[in-house]
Amino acid sequence: MLFRPTVAADRDGFLPLLVTDPASTLTADTYLARLATGEYHPGRTWIAEPAPGAAPLAVAVWWSGPADAGPAALDAVLVHPSVRSSAERTALAAELLTAAHAAYGHAPAYHLFLPGDWHDRPDAVAATAWRQEAARRAGLPASLERLRYEWTAGAGLPAPSGRLLFRAEPDDEVFVDLFRRTLTGTRDATSRTAAAHRGAEAQARADVALYRDGMLGDRGWWRTAHTPDGETVGFAVPSRNSAAPVVGYLGVLPEHRGRGHVDDLLAETTRLLAVETGAAHVRADTDLANAPMAAAFERLGYRTTARRLVLSAALE
Repeated sequence: MLFRPTVAADRDGFLPLLVTDPASTLTADTYLARLATGEYHPGRTWIAEPAPGAAPLAVAVWWSGPADAGPAALDAVLVHPSVRSSAERTALAAELLTAAHAAYGHAPAYHLFLPGDWHDRPDAVAATAWRQEAARRAGLPASLERLRYEWTAGAGLPAPSGRLLFRAEPDDEVFVDLFRRTLTGTRDATSRTAAAHRGAEAQARADVALYRDGMLGDRGWWRTAHTPDGETVGFAVPSRNSAAPVVGYLGVLPEHRGRGHVDDLLAETTRLLAVETGAAHVRADTDLANAPMAAAFERLGYRTTARRLVLSAALE
């Protein structure tokens, strides 16, 4: 079996493999659209060929943001229907991912977008299981499940409570400091784990760079939040990706937690995105274990639409 990145001439051979199933939402049309935007790239799309020039038996597609020099996340792994058994699909996918990871020099996280009730659906469980095992064999043993929420215009825009004042802040260093301070006691598993590995200061700078350079939202949307007497309470980073406006990041400083300020931050973010983008919907994710954030979304009229399973390398 030959495992290699694609070139433009391979496209007609692997596009038929891009068919949705309960653990993959990628279609040929979506692939072509993201190829046009630069989010996908032939060199970050890998195939498994039984022989040179033969029809591919598997394809893996990695996504990259505008500021990424290499692949940032694995979006999909699909195997030809002729590979019938789960064991064979797993082995083939694992070899394909392993070859790509060796070439990349690292193993980007794999994001599976799943139905909200996927645990209760045998088809979704089966479609996820072989991919999860393949990812584990290829160096992605850690898993984190996240809830995907969506606000729609029909839910109405929340009215300002008047408890907090919001300001645009152009100084990135202010946000580096706020990101760093909110890492203390954060319930966000990704930020907590990364900060433990690389340090709070480095993680805060990486977060600012991600939302400033790696997302499509306007830097001018970022807001700091203050009490009427001027004390800083937290911050909000509304943003967007190629699909929709998103609640990028909400942070409440540790000394102000437990007072319901997250509702004000989320409401301001939702209002800003609705006004600035004219969008009829706003998306957001939170960890399955982050019950307070999930409750805040539901209070503001957000509803669960799906789940995201993130498979990643274990940090040393």
